[in-house]
Parts: sequence; C-alpha cells; structure tokens
Amino acid sequence: MKKLIIATRGSKLALWQSNHIKDVLEKAHDGLEVELKIFKTKGDKILDTPLALIGGKGLFTKELEEAMLRGEAHISVNSLKDMPFLIPDGLKLSAITEREDVRDSILSEKFENLNSLPDGAKIGTTSLRRSMQLLALRPDLKIAQLRGNVDSRIEKLKNGEFDAIVLASAGINRLELNDSVKYIYNVPVSDMIPSMGQGALGIETTLDDEVLKIVEVLNEETSEIETRIERDFVGRLEGSCTVPIGVNATLLINGTVITKAILGTPDGKELLRDTNIGKKENFREIGKTLAEKMIGAGALEVLERATEIVEKSELTK
Repeated sequence: MKKLIIATRGSKLALWQSNHIKDVLEKAHDGLEVELKIFKTKGDKILDTPLALIGGKGLFTKELEEAMLRGEAHISVNSLKDMPFLIPDGLKLSAITEREDVRDSILSEKFENLNSLPDGAKIGTTSLRRSMQLLALRPDLKIAQLRGNVDSRIEKLKNGEFDAIVLASAGINRLELNDSVKYIYNVPVSDMIPSMGQGALGIETTLDDEVLKIVEVLNEETSEIETRIERDFVGRLEGSCTVPIGVNATLLINGTVITKAILGTPDGKELLRDTNIGKKENFREIGKTLAEKMIGAGALEVLERATEIVEKSELTK
C-alpha cells in the first residue's frame, strides 16, 4: 500500500491527533503516504443539546466509520474515551497508543483549585461523569452545559461565562494550552476517576490485512492492557455517556493492576465505588470481574435511576 487515508474530524484536537499518527506512520513505513480526509460528524453539528440526550459518544465516530465502510478511508483516529464500546461489523479497534495524562483538569482565570472555588461557583462541563464527582465533592457547585471545541470552551471561560471549566488534561497537553488560562488544576484520580480510555488514542480500521499490518506500530502494550480492562468494565455495564461511569486501570512495574471505578447519579447524591487489585496476566478478566462485583452491589439499579434523572435534570439543560 502506497497511500493510507485517515478519516478525521476537523477540530483542532482531532487534526492534531490525526497528524500525529500520520507522522508516526510515515516515519515507520518508508514510501507510505498518509492523507487526512475531514468529515463533519453529528456531534460537531449539534452544539445546543447535551450529548446525553442526542445519542452519546457515537455521534463523534459514526460518520468516520461510515466513510471507512464505504471505502473512502482506511483508518480513523479518535480519543479512545469518545469511542463507544461496540465497534461496527467490518471495522476493528486495531491499535491503542501510549497514554497521555489520564486526569481531568479544572481551568479557571480566578481560582487556583477545586477547594478555592466559592460557594455556588458555576462550572462548565459536558460530562455527567465529571458532574457526578464534582457534586459529590462540592454539592454547592452549579453545573452548566459546555459544548464546542477546546478553543471555544476556553473563550467562554475567559469571557466570564463560567467560574471554571473541566477538560481532559491530555487535550490540554497535546494542544500546548497550559499557558492559555491563569490556573490549571490537574485533579487527582483519587478525587475524580477518569473516563474509560482517557488519555489514549484509539485507531479504528477496516479489516484489510495490509492496513492492520501498517498500524501495528502504533499499539502500546501497557495502554492496551489498561484500556481493555476499562472498556470491558463499561461494556459489561452497558454504559455510555448517558450514564455517569468512571474507571481507571493502572499497570504497575511489578505487574500488579489497580483498577478504580465509580458510578452513580449525575447529582452526586448516590455513588458506588470499588477497587480491584489484580495481575497483568489476568487482565482479560479484571474489568468484567469488577463490573460483576458492582452489579452485585446494585450498580444496574443505580444506573437506571441515573438515566431517569438525566432525562429531566437541570444538569442536561
């Protein structure tokens, strides 16, 4: 294959991610030309409605997947946290890149960290997972919907529409935005458990053998193990962004895997937390085992109540 086509969204972060993969592949494979083909997804077009009410994370991948299935592109590059658990027939999640910072970040022009926010501070986020954990820590906070690309979100913060906003630390680092606002507070995982796959890029491909061979170089074992556990956990719970779920697996040097999970209602009033300590060689079972344990503690009932709250909550308006 002389030319590989990447289907990508047109946002600054999506283009950074796709260009990064383009550079890696062209350096790894002599004579390979990689081209970016931009598609506008439904999630990019509908900016006035919360994701939880219009279909969730698949809104950012569907058009890219359809392009690959039509033969217009060979691969797509996505933030793994934005990829649904189910992959369409004819496609495959073929590589997972080395992870960036997995944490969430609180950005503010006035307030240094979460504890310094005043009572009733207005926080912008699109994520029910983040809303749940913020309100569990600070029930006084006012959560407001924040859609749009990274630049527009930061502009809204600077214009005074919010006291603070929450973004993924990985995106801030990749776009070199650490000096874009006065304060950036990286929230410890102990306080806010990230989304499944946060910090990693997922490479979705067609099933063409040549394409699969080309992207092998992108896969990183530690990220693959950690995110497989996380995706198995969410998949067993049949979770999406319409319900608040956080899960993070960390593979230690000695082969121990520590997996922390949280789920609950988006108002932060009802939470279930648990931790699994397992071994690297058992990573294919860890996520499902932890999910089953939490199901035994009432996880599915809690998520059902979360869905009911989402449908009528101020958190989605």
